[in-house]
Amino acid sequence: MKKVGLNAMEQLGYYNGNYGSLEEMTVPMNDRVCYFGDGVYDATYSRHYKIFTLDEHVDRFYNSAGLLGMHLAQTKEELKAILNEMVGKMDTGENFVYWQATRGTGIRNHVYPEADVQPNLWIILRPVDVQPLSKKVKLITLEDTRFLHCNIKTLNLLPSCVASEKAKQAGADETIFHRGERVTECAHSNCHIIKDGVFITAPTDHLILPGIARAHLIKACKALNIPVDETAYTVADVFAADEVLISSAGSFGLAAESVDGKPVGGKAPELLAKLHKYLWDEFIAETA
Repeated sequence: MKKVGLNAMEQLGYYNGNYGSLEEMTVPMNDRVCYFGDGVYDATYSRHYKIFTLDEHVDRFYNSAGLLGMHLAQTKEELKAILNEMVGKMDTGENFVYWQATRGTGIRNHVYPEADVQPNLWIILRPVDVQPLSKKVKLITLEDTRFLHCNIKTLNLLPSCVASEKAKQAGADETIFHRGERVTECAHSNCHIIKDGVFITAPTDHLILPGIARAHLIKACKALNIPVDETAYTVADVFAADEVLISSAGSFGLAAESVDGKPVGGKAPELLAKLHKYLWDEFIAETA
């Protein structure tokens, strides 16, 4: 791997100051991510070469790192400058923008390396559009067996991968996790319901990731005078809901048409249309 000039590219990788196409990028075998998934990540999208909600995603990234005792080499402003520079070198302005930091490189050892070992910064860019809000999704439910620090956006994603594969095998798009009867979130999204005109979403405790798209849904509700209830709800509440939504960086608030093969939602189309219009207009305005 070598440093290369940043000519326009279809996709682009970065590792500690080295740039290149994703196919030619390599990382050390002793990067702690290889053994322990010891790191944090975040991701968003760009449009017209502008990265959507970059400040919020970078803030969450540094918060996740801090919760794991990781001291990143770059300041927030330095990281944002790197990301913006890389987006500017892509062939298209519409990209998936992903970055992660691992605790560093060292011989395999469960304890953290010495303080002089610096975290490794990875960045991946590839052309992807956000999903149209008109898309309806199919969901399944699955017991949440992940660890109890889901509020940290770590690289320990094996349970989410297993759940995503089970959704694919069931002909669905995403998995709703629940602990007992309580709904937490999805394999790679937050989950919400609308009932009797109220937007209901799980509280941001240690069982869910505080999603940026979730925060923007709440912001939209408040702007549209839609009541918001941040309390725990159950699997039974999902099936009884007027609408079921999932949100993530690339799907601001997609409505579900089924859960476990049973029809759901479709009972508050006007309210849903207002939310979708607000979210899409916000995205267009901030990436104009």
